[in-house]
Amino acid sequence: MRVFAWAIRLALFVLLVAFAAKNTDPVALRFYFGLAWQAPLVALLLVFFAAGALLGLAAALGTFLAQRREIARLKRAELSREPSETRIAAQPPAAEG
Repeated sequence: MRVFAWAIRLALFVLLVAFAAKNTDPVALRFYFGLAWQAPLVALLLVFFAAGALLGLAAALGTFLAQRREIARLKRAELSREPSETRIAAQPPAAEG
C-alpha cells in the first residue's frame, strides 16, 4: 500500500512539473492606477494558490481555537467533579434462562 501511495505522489509530481514547464509564458497582471506585474503564468498560479490556502486556514483558525478552548473547559469541569457526582452507567438486566 505504501508503494502505491508513493507511485501516486510521483505521478502527481511529474504532472505538475510538466504543467509548470508548459506554462512559462510571461503574463501581465494589471492593477489599478496603471500598475502591472509581469511574471510567468505558473508563478502567478502558485502565488494565488498559496494566498488562497493561507486565507482558508486563517478563516478556519478561529473555529479551531474556539473548539480547543471548549474542550479544555469541558476537561477541567470533568476533573473538578467529585467521584460521587459522576454517573454510573446502568447495567442491563441479567438474562434469565
